[in-house]
Amino acid sequence: MDADAVAKAFVEHYYRTFDTNRPALVSLYQDGSMLTFEGQQFLGAAAIAGKLGSLPFAQCHHDINTVDCQPSGPQGGMLVFVSGSLRTGPDEHPLKFSQMFQLLPAGGNFYVQNDMFRLNYAKKILDQFDLPLSDT
Repeated sequence: MDADAVAKAFVEHYYRTFDTNRPALVSLYQDGSMLTFEGQQFLGAAAIAGKLGSLPFAQCHHDINTVDCQPSGPQGGMLVFVSGSLRTGPDEHPLKFSQMFQLLPAGGNFYVQNDMFRLNYAKKILDQFDLPLSDT
């Protein structure tokens, strides 16, 4: 298994799905999966899908700048770190973000065990887009 190729294929699939069919992301998570989104934690596939579905924009496009990965644990998992930018509409300014995934193997595929997402902006910019900034 070429970890870099798996990570890049996962990243392409994840963001293409996020941008075109966000509810379908639920299949990438399991009941024990956790998402930390701007400091707020969501446990389980249903809670994660609920959070992603409740984001205050209907349209989104991700541009990925970097994808880094490392092996993680004896089970054959991997950590995937992504940086890039996203637009929530054709006339919107791009927002820089970072996201980390821990992928674990299951039945010949991988699922997301842990997912951490942060926008990379100061509070003043986040307030313009009505997005919360966590205290943590």
